Amino acid sequence: MDLRFNHLEQLHWLWAVVLLAGLMIWGLAARHRAMLRFASHNLIGHLVGSSGTGRAWFKGVLLILALISLVAALLDPRWGVRYEDVQQRGIDIVIALDASRSMLGEDVTPNRLERAKQFAGDLVAQLHGDRVGLITFAGTASIKCPLTVDYGAFRLSLAEVGPQSAARGGSLLGDAIRKAADAFTDEIPDYKALVILTDGEDHDSYPVEAARQLLEQRGVKIYTVGIGDSSQGARIPIEQDGRRIYLTYDDQEVWSKMDINLLREVALAGGGAFIPVGTRSVDLGQIYEERIAPAAKREFETSRIRLYNAQYQWFAGLALALLMLEMIIGSRRSRPDLPSNRKAVMIR
Repeated sequence: MDLRFNHLEQLHWLWAVVLLAGLMIWGLAARHRAMLRFASHNLIGHLVGSSGTGRAWFKGVLLILALISLVAALLDPRWGVRYEDVQQRGIDIVIALDASRSMLGEDVTPNRLERAKQFAGDLVAQLHGDRVGLITFAGTASIKCPLTVDYGAFRLSLAEVGPQSAARGGSLLGDAIRKAADAFTDEIPDYKALVILTDGEDHDSYPVEAARQLLEQRGVKIYTVGIGDSSQGARIPIEQDGRRIYLTYDDQEVWSKMDINLLREVALAGGGAFIPVGTRSVDLGQIYEERIAPAAKREFETSRIRLYNAQYQWFAGLALALLMLEMIIGSRRSRPDLPSNRKAVMIR
């Protein structure tokens, strides 16, 4: 069985489950120790009953299993394959995502890179038949996801992007634009767009010239999305010996600013548009609908794509059933009847 998960990043919720399980065990143990201070073990068993203690543990186990099932549902598990014939109509869009260390700047929440990934996800959510691909760049540029209409596969590639995914440090915007020429799979001009998500830092890679050449030779329009503060900028956090510090150069903290002028020049040379997001939150999907989607579209060949069936509902249903069972089970046993000989003494 081919099993895959679309949202592995949700695994961090397991830490909350482990913490809750630890608190539950500690609480039940503390309760038992407190009762032992007032009565012996045999007397506690007579007053409370082993079934009462067993119920508490059983309810706790049900709760933990329900939470694990919820985490499993959040992972969006998929198995079982179906095939669909899709008439591909639209344009080819390549998203170039800056994965350099400057994108760790926290002038946007949580940082520039995560915000850029969110923007890319918003854009893909609006696609209906357009093919989309992913390029990441820092010191080098590489194709992470070839052009495809399998948006789930694109999102998996997008989720894996981080500063560690770049082979070398630095930021070579021009190399990313030149790599985009390899990402487009045909020589037909037009019907193509390159969307660059970056703070605009560049180390002399001639991005304006690369943008002009890509437009003239391949008809690719370039849209630059500037992320980050352009006035004060932000420091770049890094990990060193288990400590969180800020990147320095010549004993001075490095401050990274969004380069408005460069990104505007690249967009103009590429015949597209510059979107100065800055530190704001925008819906890139809406920008796609307004500026990119109205472009002329063409018919691609009909292709058969393989889709995995979503199965999260089974785990969500199991979690609901376990929670309902946990609520139905009482915390205490019903009060036992008095022994028959005790009743006889009371009558006399």
